[in-house]
Amino acid sequence: MRLLFIACLSPKTGNCTTAERIRAHIESAGHACEVRDVSEFQSSAEVAHLVTQKPPYEAALGIHLFKAGRLLLDIQVPFGVIFGGTDINEDVKVEQKRVVMEQVLLKARFAIAFTDKLKEEAEMFLLSQSSKIFVQPQGIKTKASEKFSWSEFLKSAGVNGEDVEELRVFLLVCGVRRVKDPLFLAEAFSEWHLENPQNVLVIIGPKIDPVLTEEIQTVTESRTAGVFLAQERSQQELHAAMKRCFAVVNSSVSEGMSAAILEAMDLGVPVVARNIPGNAAVVKHEVTGLLYSTPQEFVRQSQRLLSDCKLREKVVRNGKLYIEEHHGLTQERETYRRLVETLH
Repeated sequence: MRLLFIACLSPKTGNCTTAERIRAHIESAGHACEVRDVSEFQSSAEVAHLVTQKPPYEAALGIHLFKAGRLLLDIQVPFGVIFGGTDINEDVKVEQKRVVMEQVLLKARFAIAFTDKLKEEAEMFLLSQSSKIFVQPQGIKTKASEKFSWSEFLKSAGVNGEDVEELRVFLLVCGVRRVKDPLFLAEAFSEWHLENPQNVLVIIGPKIDPVLTEEIQTVTESRTAGVFLAQERSQQELHAAMKRCFAVVNSSVSEGMSAAILEAMDLGVPVVARNIPGNAAVVKHEVTGLLYSTPQEFVRQSQRLLSDCKLREKVVRNGKLYIEEHHGLTQERETYRRLVETLH
């Protein structure tokens, strides 16, 4: 079977990584799967035309019920959809988008949610299609670059000094866009850094929103001590940086399922995440990580992580176990293989 797979493919983002992983699952079952970026299409009519070209596509898949799903509404082949997170957490609040997402869900053969919570939200806000919605957490596989230089990485981010190896680096991994709220912690962290210069915050990820990127650069270069913006890296280099940092940080306003959080757990790194539904579905406070709601609470939780070795060891150990039990690639592969078969 030949499938068209539409997703947001901004380089080095979680969506892009997820799409490539799912494509590999589908192709391992003997199907052909072509991944295309939503930005390539202006309308659902363009996608409908593409599907009929020779050789034709026999089925389709999309990540994000609004961004990708709306482009699949006019195709004459069966399709499935995968919730992206922002579609249910944010877009559903806009009536015009919600109506479109309901149409997508009605027409889709199946929908996949990364968490039970996301499925519940979908059932609450959209026309109930409970029997169509399956829960399949993201599968996680990490690989850190062996040639990575930690000191060079920090210097390239503007972290100066001879003792960079002694710094306690909190790494905020995110695509730079408003929903990730990368400046949420900047002021409070800077105050903490002035009290204890060993603690620094490094923001890293693809610069998706140029206006916000400029804001962050202004803040980090001129006003906020101890907060830095790093150039995005390849996934293997990013994983190497995550392994070396003190903790991985999430400050998002909303999440479907943060790949960075899962990757940190798999790499044996503590997670300090903003207490929002998407994060709380993965991070159990004081068990698999630490949760916070305000910048001041973030500092308090981070201080606990610094002073309590047993707490740190506990969340690292439990985080690794959680990934092994719930985010294995084998189960994810089988789920997608099984559901794709229903598109015949």
